[in-house]
Amino acid sequence: MDVREVLEPDAIPSIDDPSFGETYIGTDDDQMLVLDAEVPKAYPLRILNFHEIVNDTVDGDPVAVTWCPLCASAVVYERTVAGRVVTFGVSGKLADDDLVMYDRETNSEWKQSCGVCIAGEFEGDELTVRPASIITWGSFTEQYPEGEVLQPTTMESEAASDDDNPAPIEYLANPYEAYFESEEFGLLAHREGEGRSWDREDIHPKEVVLGIELGGETVGYPERRVREAGGIVTDTVGSRDIVVVATAKGLHAFENPGYEFELLASGEVRADETVWNPATGESEDGKRLERIPTRQLFAFTWQDDHGRDAFYLDSSEY
Repeated sequence: MDVREVLEPDAIPSIDDPSFGETYIGTDDDQMLVLDAEVPKAYPLRILNFHEIVNDTVDGDPVAVTWCPLCASAVVYERTVAGRVVTFGVSGKLADDDLVMYDRETNSEWKQSCGVCIAGEFEGDELTVRPASIITWGSFTEQYPEGEVLQPTTMESEAASDDDNPAPIEYLANPYEAYFESEEFGLLAHREGEGRSWDREDIHPKEVVLGIELGGETVGYPERRVREAGGIVTDTVGSRDIVVVATAKGLHAFENPGYEFELLASGEVRADETVWNPATGESEDGKRLERIPTRQLFAFTWQDDHGRDAFYLDSSEY
């Protein structure tokens, strides 16, 4: 693992006292990291680009909403570690081009994409993933009319600057737009335009992957492979039956109670003689599928964390 210091600690400031409202500064197509809760919460990637971590409490549970723009790694973690509640900040370090978080209680360092402590008092411990999803703001307002969205802050961030010094944030700007449009990946691709090498052709390094870890088994579902399988993949991970669905705007995973699923032209899913919303897991007759804890991230980071064989293969690729 290549760990290097890039910025001063907290040059990209976490949000530790988040505020929420009903209005949003961006567009309907902006992506949100969403937590199902008594009051559903949306955390815009547009805002997370400048903060990377939101320390929040949801339904009484301390959580960390985390995002690494270089890895497109979106994961929500529980903030309780070995019985202690911790608060996370941005260390200024990268591990294999992935955000290294630190907890302010012990200064232990954590690799964001996998949630493993790589240095400090908690070294070797792993954070618990909380189920979450990524959908657009337009979809969020339609599917969660009672929901709230994270509001902008008045803080400064290095992500808003042309150098290593924090600057006032213009949330309507996108400091990673050129990076996401580029074929290159990694820190140097963001800063200099040319990034790391990639040693395979079957998966693009920046293909979106939905990563699932259950019962000691780890499988990453590349978006292209799910779509080529008809938009729905049923599988078993760690002895748990799951279904992965590719909607028009993203990937979702739920526990499979034993249904046969069919993706309809409308984008909805038919199963158990009723129609389901694949983004929420809710059916027309009031049933709800249990959402699986997942990580959404670029393929190169999933491979960095779990190896080149940790990807789903359909039957034609065996």
